[in-house]
Amino acid sequence: MRGIRHIAACAALLLTGACMDYGPLDEEAFDLSGRGLFITCEGNFTSDNATLTYYDPATRRVENEVFLRANGMKLGDVAQSMTIRDGRGYVVVNNSGVVYEIDPSTFRVTGLIEGVVSPRYLRFLDAPNDTTAYLTDLYDPHIAVIDTRNNRIRNRIPTNGHSSTEQLVQWGEEVFVNCWSYDSKLLVVDTRCERVVDSIEVGWQPSSIALDRYGKLWVACESVNSASPELRRIDAATRTTERIFSLPPGSKPSQLTLNGARDTLYFICRDVWRLPVGRETPEIFLPYAGTIYYGLGVDPATSEVYVADAVDYVQHGAVYRFTARGAAVDTLRVGITPGSFCFNP
Repeated sequence: MRGIRHIAACAALLLTGACMDYGPLDEEAFDLSGRGLFITCEGNFTSDNATLTYYDPATRRVENEVFLRANGMKLGDVAQSMTIRDGRGYVVVNNSGVVYEIDPSTFRVTGLIEGVVSPRYLRFLDAPNDTTAYLTDLYDPHIAVIDTRNNRIRNRIPTNGHSSTEQLVQWGEEVFVNCWSYDSKLLVVDTRCERVVDSIEVGWQPSSIALDRYGKLWVACESVNSASPELRRIDAATRTTERIFSLPPGSKPSQLTLNGARDTLYFICRDVWRLPVGRETPEIFLPYAGTIYYGLGVDPATSEVYVADAVDYVQHGAVYRFTARGAAVDTLRVGITPGSFCFNP
């Protein structure tokens, strides 16, 4: 493991050339070891103003810009996603081309993944490959294979002509990856040989995927030309489409998210929708009211729903917290363009 001083220096070099409004800051000490929620706030593209927010659902305490405050340096340009595994948090900063490993209690940087172009999502594999993670990329036609014991790339899986990869889910020894940017495929990666072994044709620009408890893949696809946006249900075992749900024309479905039991699906398609996976018709969970619903998260322990409001993509955004029945619980003021949620178990 590299020393903290070397990591900070590498991070500073990665951000060289970005506009700095102030010099180095004092590092603030945190010790928030309870169960909490991280919210990645993208900021504005090329503006180097991505931030990380921490929220304690029990006390309703909000701490904004915790990465900057804990490390004395900015997070970078476009905070895309975050995941936590074995007491380590990984923040994927897309346009800065870096993944920070942090301590989820202190928010201090403890590691760094480099050598990627425009990273999007990090997915740890299930046992017995639980020291391996796959990292997708918007502009690199490879999936990076990470050895999480040292945060180094040990392999790169070619995507066979597909220019970008996005979200990942695992079913048995296979990982399914959606190709969102100007594409219409799900890739099937065999984790035993670490290569793409198949692809599944879906609708245009599959923006997100989820895997429910019954082995069904759910895929949200955007519209193009005369085609309508859609939600697809695919059997992971046979890789066949079982059902296509048509969605309102002109909308762009995104943010497929399951509850903790993985039996109820939520997604954004102008409104926020909900679909118990055994039913045939989705219902509106939260109606559109001129709000830019941009991010969506469901607490795996309580099934409470968190919805991110980008407002106007310029001012600080908001996050609304609801019970599983749709009753309002709390409103949080967070960073610019809140986009994804990561629950600390």
